[in-house]
Amino acid sequence: MIRTMLFGGACALALTTAASAETVAITNAKIETVAAAGTIASGVIVLTDGKITAVGANVSVPSGARVIDAKGGVVTPGLIAPSSNLGASEIGGVRETRDDGSGTEMSAGFDIAYSINPDSPVIALARDGGVTGAAITPTLSGGGGGAHRDDGDAELEALQNYTAGRAGDGDPRLFAGQAALIRLAAGDTDIVTKAKVAVALDLGQAGARAAGGSRGAAIVLVKSAFEDARAFARNRSAFEKGATRDFGLSRIDLEALIPVIEGKTPLLVRVRRASDIRQVLKLAAEEKVKIILEGAEEGWIAAADIAKAGVPVIIDTQADLPDSFETLASRLDNAARLQAAGVAVAITGSRDFNNLRLQRLNAGLAVANGMPYQAALASVTAVPAKIWGMSSVGTLEVGKTADVVVWNGDPLETTTWPTAVFVGGQQQPTEYRGLKLRDRYARPAGAYPRAY
Repeated sequence: MIRTMLFGGACALALTTAASAETVAITNAKIETVAAAGTIASGVIVLTDGKITAVGANVSVPSGARVIDAKGGVVTPGLIAPSSNLGASEIGGVRETRDDGSGTEMSAGFDIAYSINPDSPVIALARDGGVTGAAITPTLSGGGGGAHRDDGDAELEALQNYTAGRAGDGDPRLFAGQAALIRLAAGDTDIVTKAKVAVALDLGQAGARAAGGSRGAAIVLVKSAFEDARAFARNRSAFEKGATRDFGLSRIDLEALIPVIEGKTPLLVRVRRASDIRQVLKLAAEEKVKIILEGAEEGWIAAADIAKAGVPVIIDTQADLPDSFETLASRLDNAARLQAAGVAVAITGSRDFNNLRLQRLNAGLAVANGMPYQAALASVTAVPAKIWGMSSVGTLEVGKTADVVVWNGDPLETTTWPTAVFVGGQQQPTEYRGLKLRDRYARPAGAYPRAY
């Protein structure tokens, strides 16, 4: 098995290396640029040396280009998962395989970039679903992830007495840690493109639990942490000499919060109830910090306030149904209402690593509940790219990095699937562990399946 994996990895690397120097022309395609050019009913897109070099209805195929006939299919930018644990978690119910939680000893200082495994089998699965980039965000151990619950949350919640909210060890740990960006190129041994892009924070019900049982306590503790970070930043030498007052967080956690209080790094705040959302907007204004909202199941109620504050929102449209006391007013047209109010809406699937295919289906669900089709396409491509500062991807424009997906139909339909995926202009292998297992047991070479 190990030999097979090594051989497969070598083949994938050879494939991508060979493809990097070629020119590819995708013809006979409906091209969704998710940019000013809009939809091109039938056109050609040319990829050269990792970049998009031409796109349009009357583009000529360059001499010597490898031609891919889309056969009337749809071409879109690669999808970007706006909040996931891809590569940092393997099996939801097996604690030993999960490295996306802040654990028992850290808070804001936890850096999920060090947890990411570029050889994770689920990365190929995500890529085969059209995902070419992702924001990997940490969860608060025992906090429940705020907006999204992983399959293994029940097990993690069993650890809550040993993690956030523990008494007698400084302030409770409310911050989940620092997020990172990855690109899903096969054969790449270092897929992290940028670390420390945000600090995640659970508020609302999850934050209250971490703080000891009260939403008010959570907000007070967050403001106290910011005050401590400012005091620490003003006089590090005094801290090192032990000449400062006691701080509620460790030096590592305070260091991680300095870019936040300086407005350089956003807080990714997981919150659901409308009143909690308004409290977060007020907190951000008072503390002068940038925020991104995740969850926001009752966001439509506060849509005008969110839009006025210029705060983007990451939404799981399947979660926009009442399932708890803090989401009683949630509704399936939440994304449509937010988008209509002028809020930048990114749509996610389950944040869980093996359910990223749900992202585009959730975008379809948003369309079914009133969101314009083009806005839904942008919510899984251009908008998450903008939220996370990934300016070179997310649209199909000349000069952009060639993260491109060819679909056999409407990408927001459940029965549609990619026929080709490019990351940086390199066509990606389409196999993943699930297909290998299928083939091994469906067509055994002899009386027994081939041995590992």
